[in-house]
Amino acid sequence: MQGAPVSVSPSVPTRRLAAAALAAAAVTGALTLPASAADHARPDRLKVEISAVQYDSPGRDDHSNRSLNREWVELTNTTRHSVNLDGWTLSDEDGNTYTFDHYRLAGRSTVRIHTGEGRDRDTDLYQDRRRYVWDNRSDTATLRNHRDRVVDEVSWGSDRHRHGDRSGHHHH
Repeated sequence: MQGAPVSVSPSVPTRRLAAAALAAAAVTGALTLPASAADHARPDRLKVEISAVQYDSPGRDDHSNRSLNREWVELTNTTRHSVNLDGWTLSDEDGNTYTFDHYRLAGRSTVRIHTGEGRDRDTDLYQDRRRYVWDNRSDTATLRNHRDRVVDEVSWGSDRHRHGDRSGHHHH
């Protein structure tokens, strides 16, 4: 059907994941968020986004450092230019917060923030924790910039708050 394109309210666009994709993610304990065509049409689209979350470490949760580091959140810089993440934070629903310290994310690249201990590199950062952060059942990963503004947020699992959108990805 031809006609004027439907206008979408610009306030809070939400990416919805298909139920099947969500179910598959629940099984593997990983959430990979597909970029939809709509994102590219927005001039104010995110420069840095949460591109994947491995919230349930593969294998037994034995609290070993190896297991802790298999739990991670991935951030992707969608622009050609590097973004200074100094002072940015990544936090869960319980308020556990990781603060980026003098880190620059190169253009068109991805960094993985592991829960356990390790040596920070360009592609991998470590929270140096001895316990898991991301709840296997349901949680929200929130990325904020140095001004404490929410840049991106990803939720998974059962909705404990009984409001809002259960199916995943909110862009602010």
